Amino acid sequence: MASIKKNRLKDEVTFRRFLPLVSITLLGVFLLMFLLRINSNFATPSSDDFSQVLTNRSHARHMLSLPKQTEFSLQLEKRNQMPPRNVDLYPSLDKGHITFVLYVHNRPQYLKVAVDSLSRVVGINETLLIVSHDGYFEEMNKIVEGIRFCQVKQIFAPYSPHVFPNSFPGVSPTDCKEKDDATKKHCKGTPDQYGNHRSPKIVSLKHHWWWMMNTVWDGLKETKDHSGHILFIEEDHYIYPNAYRNLQILTELKPQKCPHCYAANLAPCDVNARGEGWDSLIAERMGNVGYTFNRTVWRKIHRKTTEFCFFDDYNWDITMWATVYPSFGNPVFTLRGPRTSAVHFGKCGLHQGQGEAKACIDNGMVNFQVEEIDTVANIHSDWEVRVFEHQPGYKAGFKGWGGWGDKRDHQLCLTFAQMYHS
Repeated sequence: MASIKKNRLKDEVTFRRFLPLVSITLLGVFLLMFLLRINSNFATPSSDDFSQVLTNRSHARHMLSLPKQTEFSLQLEKRNQMPPRNVDLYPSLDKGHITFVLYVHNRPQYLKVAVDSLSRVVGINETLLIVSHDGYFEEMNKIVEGIRFCQVKQIFAPYSPHVFPNSFPGVSPTDCKEKDDATKKHCKGTPDQYGNHRSPKIVSLKHHWWWMMNTVWDGLKETKDHSGHILFIEEDHYIYPNAYRNLQILTELKPQKCPHCYAANLAPCDVNARGEGWDSLIAERMGNVGYTFNRTVWRKIHRKTTEFCFFDDYNWDITMWATVYPSFGNPVFTLRGPRTSAVHFGKCGLHQGQGEAKACIDNGMVNFQVEEIDTVANIHSDWEVRVFEHQPGYKAGFKGWGGWGDKRDHQLCLTFAQMYHS
């Protein structure tokens, strides 16, 4: 009997010792379940759960003070959650593929040429093509819907000025125009450094690029965990057949051949150049035709959100050259081959080139010839690297061309950088 009491007492003491540990463990489990329940509101939903997506985004808009969306804007955001097309034709992507991102405005004649060139790129069927639209234009949409040569996903900027015909970020009835005095006219807006008020068609260029970058790297289910490089091209870029194979070689060689290079380019930074034809690789200042970089570089760019969003220039590329890249502290070099694999063919900018008479392409044709050497990979791994330093172009100290002085544009730009980090 005494032995039983002694054992019972011993068990009670042991239980008391473990009771705090058990309580803490249970409390931790309940806390973890609570946090997971909260975080699930911001998790990326399955592509068919559109209503949940819009509910989550509505909450995010409220938290981030994004513009109140129109019905059309909400429809575009819903379309952005759709899975890629042509998965039945190309059920899997190549391991280590480089994603293509083609960003477009409203120049269908240009887009037809660009898409035709992409259809001839060797290996394009191994990767994913994302087409980012600045708003929605039916003719542009139809061209992209006709693509059958690879997996393709369309995304539409839901806050494009083109989607908001009567309110910011589009044209608001109370907005100041040109050089209006806000005090005298009782209008809304802050002018740029030259005294000009915002033009929605112009500011949309920078807004679209920044929204696209944040969405592709941090928002899309298909790419937010992509660990490799992503290539960015525009609707007035003609891509050579060897572009993808050359790009695969460049991104593989970059860590050894040019460890200080931030990116790889398909074309020289001088858009009128076609390359030197040397038996060597080229390291030069970052170009804006066919540029590719990885998530490490994107994180570096994203940390410079303030510099990007407050620099008074409506051009995203000039903003990068004049303020973002210089803020890195070291020269921003990119690696490329001695022959171009992409060409900028557009003769007009902004949102021109919508009709046959305004195509800005000589006789509707592109006036350059793709030689046999440009149809296959023509970069060799044993080549040395020639570094081009002190090249001409926009640099730190340039004040900007303006067009980006409105505080509302600054705020929207900052908000785009926070969308997927709330």
